[in-house]
Amino acid sequence: MAVCQNRRVVNAVNPWPFAALLVDRTALGVLRLNSPVLSRLRFLLLQVRNPDDPMRSQEVTCFCQALGCEPTRMETFDLTSGEQLSRPLLDEFDVVLIGGSGDYSVAEGGPWWPAAETSMQLLYDTAKPTFASCWGFQALARALGGYVVTDLSRAEVGTITVTLNEPAFDDPVFAAAPREMLVQSGHQDIVDRIPEDAVCLVSSDRVANEAMTFPGRPIYATQFHPELTRAHLVQRIITYPQYIEKTVEVGLDEFIAGFRETPECNLLLRRFVDVVFG
Repeated sequence: MAVCQNRRVVNAVNPWPFAALLVDRTALGVLRLNSPVLSRLRFLLLQVRNPDDPMRSQEVTCFCQALGCEPTRMETFDLTSGEQLSRPLLDEFDVVLIGGSGDYSVAEGGPWWPAAETSMQLLYDTAKPTFASCWGFQALARALGGYVVTDLSRAEVGTITVTLNEPAFDDPVFAAAPREMLVQSGHQDIVDRIPEDAVCLVSSDRVANEAMTFPGRPIYATQFHPELTRAHLVQRIITYPQYIEKTVEVGLDEFIAGFRETPECNLLLRRFVDVVFG
């Protein structure tokens, strides 16, 4: 397994009281999935996808299904527009989500990156409840002082196994997950170094940094996709065939046949909401 950074900086001011909780793994295994709180939350999904990308609407569906929320509770914001998030806009929502990207690389950047970077920093500075996956994980890492590279030798596409690191055992969101967990993945950009005050929670055989959080802030990010089921990942692979052309030596049908369901991973988003707002 790749070696993960586990640097932890304890903040003098803790704006998120859950960070001080002693974790009871048994208690955290019980989710309040029908909590009335969930039905009142408003979600803002930050997207990095072209206007004609069919995965724009699919991504909304995936997050809504994973969270168990109605689509009317979720709005989107296009980070490719060059417009950055504002504090008044953030105040209209309870949770920010950041998903993947079909055609945009955090490592390469582009004219859209300065506004996206400023937006990531605003989420951190305001301690906005945020859950980011894939591209979102990479964007948060780079914007907050980490380092992201493109490395096809460490690309991960399909259903893979990740392993929880020691800090995850005491984390209120990850503690109830199994030590080894199947997840859906699809990336060739790699977070080589996480920000100094982030804690690495999960690693895989190829990639050291698969998930991180920031002690004292309700911000989580994963390289993998807790919002995707097997069927969702199949749709993504068919839409973006270039991923397997670069990284896989078997045909599409044979490759997809190896995909599996990831029920434990799919619970992470609801557990995040449950911990922050439950």
